[in-house]
Amino acid sequence: MKSCLLAIMAAGLLIAGGASAAEKTAQQEKMTMCNQSAGTQNLKGDARKSFMSDCLKKDSKMGSMTPQQMKMKTCNADAADKKLAGDARKTFMSSCLKKS
Repeated sequence: MKSCLLAIMAAGLLIAGGASAAEKTAQQEKMTMCNQSAGTQNLKGDARKSFMSDCLKKDSKMGSMTPQQMKMKTCNADAADKKLAGDARKTFMSSCLKKS
């Protein structure tokens, strides 16, 4: 009887723990979003570490941006660095934003 009661209590704790584990905290959501953005930008090594550090900072504006907004910002910066304009810029932006 006692072992049965313990098993029921343990199962209840697992179920309760599973329900709260499904809900992400704001920091976990921010981590997921920053990680996705770093992935879409194909960042590796020190560049990824630096990006993740900046993105996860409390006052970071990037942390409040969606991955698509971050991708748009990166593609815009790349197009500006290449001094693209007109159709060349449109073509570049289209291909840049389609990269996964």
